[in-house]
Amino acid sequence: MFDIEVSQSALIDIRHATVYRGTELVLHDFSLEIAKGCSTVILGPNGSGKSTLIKLFSRELYPVLGKMGFARVFGQDQWNVWDLRRQLGIVSADLHHEYWGMTRGMEVVVSGFFSSVDLYDHQSISHFHRAQSYAMMERLGVDSLSEQPFAQMSTGEQRLVLLARALVHEPSTLLLDEPTTGLDVSACFQYLEILRDFIREGRTVILVTHHIHEIPPEIDRVVLLKNGAIQDDGPKSDVLNEHSLLALFGTPIELLHRHGWFQVVPAKAV
Repeated sequence: MFDIEVSQSALIDIRHATVYRGTELVLHDFSLEIAKGCSTVILGPNGSGKSTLIKLFSRELYPVLGKMGFARVFGQDQWNVWDLRRQLGIVSADLHHEYWGMTRGMEVVVSGFFSSVDLYDHQSISHFHRAQSYAMMERLGVDSLSEQPFAQMSTGEQRLVLLARALVHEPSTLLLDEPTTGLDVSACFQYLEILRDFIREGRTVILVTHHIHEIPPEIDRVVLLKNGAIQDDGPKSDVLNEHSLLALFGTPIELLHRHGWFQVVPAKAV
């Protein structure tokens, strides 16, 4: 396993956890440690347990624990999910689908301060909230969308607005679920450059994906997940190779590497 110091610097510390989705066993006797500052990609095919792991990190799911087991996020076993989301910026497919079509861009971003979907009458929205939200939208290049209904934005614009929502309260950690799905090449490159800036600022990114091209050069640790278990875990240079990816995805591939980025193409026929 990847050799890191966790203990007091732990962001995620899961030991011997079993997780069900309904009656389906997804993760069995699962252990994973991620230290603060250790940006990590969790790579796996569809059905590998990635979505369940995201919900475990975000405390939408709790595991079944044995005598030696625990599952801690930011050092705590139990969280009020709303308090956790003030420390953890999240962009997921589930969140993308939860917003009403007529919610305006500014409202989407401001809702990040309250960890809510949309805004409600009981929430006290200040000038600071709106000014900070506009500043973040401006930084991400989507300030022109502040009055635009969410449904009228392109997929790339929606993803950037949701990223602004995740970053607006300046979390130390960002949890991303296949962030460039549905984006064209230009939007994909723009999104990934923003993630690179976030990591360079000293913050932590946990990227959960099956897209190898999404892995920024700044992320060195790779965890391979298959059938609810960790297949491999370590530096990119050790873990990302054609043999391990064949075992992970079940298809022969050729791995390309250029300027710190990786991509795969079908292996040449013999």
